[in-house]
Amino acid sequence: MALIYIVEDDSNIQEIECYALKSNGHEVRAFFDCDEFRECLSEILPDLVILDIMLPGEDGLSMLKKLRQDPKTRKLPVIMVTAKSAEIDTVKGLDLGADDYITKPFGIMELTSRVKAILRRIKPMSDDAILNHKGISMEQERRKCTVNGQMVDLTYKEYELLRMFLSNIGIVFTRDMIMDTVWNSEYVGETRTVDMHIKTLRKKMGEAGSLIHTVRNVGYKME
Repeated sequence: MALIYIVEDDSNIQEIECYALKSNGHEVRAFFDCDEFRECLSEILPDLVILDIMLPGEDGLSMLKKLRQDPKTRKLPVIMVTAKSAEIDTVKGLDLGADDYITKPFGIMELTSRVKAILRRIKPMSDDAILNHKGISMEQERRKCTVNGQMVDLTYKEYELLRMFLSNIGIVFTRDMIMDTVWNSEYVGETRTVDMHIKTLRKKMGEAGSLIHTVRNVGYKME
């Protein structure tokens, strides 16, 4: 899904962050200080950085300031991690250009939700006028879908599901990720809803429905 860098000197917290993000399909690289982080940053830019404020040597606020001053990293999304009592650090981080912040202690669901929100903003679903893949064609302006030239009548959610898959060929989506993307984070319901909609979508697409693969114990992807 995304390449995420974590800068956190507490090994326990770092381990939790890495586990949570990898479980959601992200590639993660973790660092204990800004020196390690800076070295890797010069080689490849991530999609998102989770940056702790209290670090050995150079602190997170100083690092954030440098990121915002460098043209190469000026727009790099950063989530700051602060101590619950350090409200002034949170304010400073936002003033320096942090995209979001999270306070310790935090739960896995809160972390992944914050990350999802940032990634949705920087990597919106494809807005190309027409999406094509192996006989499937989707005209987004007209919300029209055809399979091998034949019109397919889709409900709103079925259409959004297919659009998500066509915009992310080969990417595996967990049921929670699909719920968050198609039904949005405010929806309260069972992920079984996803399975039911996938089933009807496959049926309406005929043979092309087999392109939507079930990834056992994980979710779905379009091959």
